[in-house]
Order: sequence, then C-alpha cells, then structure tokens
Amino acid sequence: MFESLMQMFRDVAGDSDDSNVFSDGDHRVAAAALLVHLIAIDGVIEPEEQAKMRDILKQRFSLSDSDTSDLIAVASKRDDEAVDLYSFTSKLKHQLDEEGRIEIIEMMWELVFADGKIHEFEDNLVWRVSELMGVSRRDRIRTRQNVQAQNELDQTEMGDG
Repeated sequence: MFESLMQMFRDVAGDSDDSNVFSDGDHRVAAAALLVHLIAIDGVIEPEEQAKMRDILKQRFSLSDSDTSDLIAVASKRDDEAVDLYSFTSKLKHQLDEEGRIEIIEMMWELVFADGKIHEFEDNLVWRVSELMGVSRRDRIRTRQNVQAQNELDQTEMGDG
C-alpha cells in the first residue's frame, strides 16, 4: 500500500518512474511499441518472441535489464492507448535518419523470424510501418533477406553445436 501511495504522489508531481527514463517523445518508446504490437498481431505471443524482443531492445539501445523492462512496460501502455501506427512511425520518421529507420525495420524482421514462422499479419505490419516511415520497398526486402539469411545461419550453427 505504501508503494502505491508513493507512486500516486510521484504521478501527481509528474515524477513517475517511467517518465524519468522514457518520455513520450523518445524514439525508443515508439520503436518498442511497434515491436510490442508486432508480437501480438498474430493473436499468439510466444515466449521466444518475448525473449527475442527483450534481447533486441536491450542490445540495440544498450539498456540494462531493468531499463529494458521499463521500456517494454511504457511501450505496452502506449501501444494499448494508440489508435493507429502513425503516432509511432511519425516520431521515428522525424527523429531518425534513413539508416536509423532501416534499423527499426531490421529489428522488426528479427522479431518476425524469432518463432521460425512468418505470419501474414506480421509481414503486412512490417510493410505498413516501412511505408509510413519512408523506407523503400527495396530496403525493406533487402533487410528481410539479410535477417532471414542470418537467422538460417544461426539455426545451422545451433544444430552443429
């Protein structure tokens, strides 16, 4: 009870934990919200997808375990509140250069391949996000092929070891 009371005071003061680390304008929140949306789009959230999402966010944004959990919590909340993808993609389009936007698409493809199968809804979401962020069809397909090849290589190495 004491912790909920303290959280209420922090919220009233505008000093909530997640607002200190990840603000609404932070491109990491927008990117993470897209990944949260992606793992849920096929109606089944697999444990390997959740683990892969954590790994991707932790590595790409150089976060601690705690910060990664906080980012996912904030992103999940933003995804639940969002009515469309535009609020996320517009932030990313304006805050990131072309290479940064392609990296977001790469993160999405890595997550798509996490469970070993591509669902048509996942493929469609990556296509829509690419379009909204101004990532060309050529770059989207090239990135998919690169991630798929790396994923197949990783699977082969795991089978050999």
